[in-house]
Amino acid sequence: MEVLPSLPVLVGFAAASAILAITPGPDMAFFLGRTAQGGRRLGFLALLGTLTGLFCHALLAALGLSTLLASSASAFMVLKIAGCGYLLWLALQAIRRGVALPVAGRAGGRKDALRTYLAGVAINLFNPKIVVFFLTFLPQFVSSGDPSASTQMLVLSLLFIAVGALACGAIILCAERFMAAWRMNRRAMRILDYGFAGLMGLFAGKLLFSANR
Repeated sequence: MEVLPSLPVLVGFAAASAILAITPGPDMAFFLGRTAQGGRRLGFLALLGTLTGLFCHALLAALGLSTLLASSASAFMVLKIAGCGYLLWLALQAIRRGVALPVAGRAGGRKDALRTYLAGVAINLFNPKIVVFFLTFLPQFVSSGDPSASTQMLVLSLLFIAVGALACGAIILCAERFMAAWRMNRRAMRILDYGFAGLMGLFAGKLLFSANR
């Protein structure tokens, strides 16, 4: 009995994870928006929050609770509506308050950091598509008859999170240099606000009208 996946499985899964990590989604739009708002500090806090949300799903998948959630149409719909509502709320906040307005000189820096982190957690925690991901993508790299399948799924989940952290961290570092010039132009930042709101609305629509399973 092998507790860890084989090396070819790990390499293949890491490659697939890297491609998935750089695929645009609501979490990427969020941490890039926070990077535009407060530089790499807020960007990495937002990323840490989204990775924490992924870790929660990884634990649920390893324990088999995600399967129970996905098998319940009503529970899955509740999660979908909650996720859709949260994305629309973020879109509204971007238009009202400006997700990308400079925050230099604001009071309550720690509160801003905590809100950024918790918002990142919520984006992935309330995303039912991540439940589907852990139930459809991960099992392709694990034998269903293996008695250590749950452990291997947890290992692969942690590898997915680690690859995502590296890939998205690099994106944040590159984006910070680009965003630094944009922060000097208020009109450009408002365009970014509306762009972020539009993306959140688009992702909310895709989530709401996607298949339940």
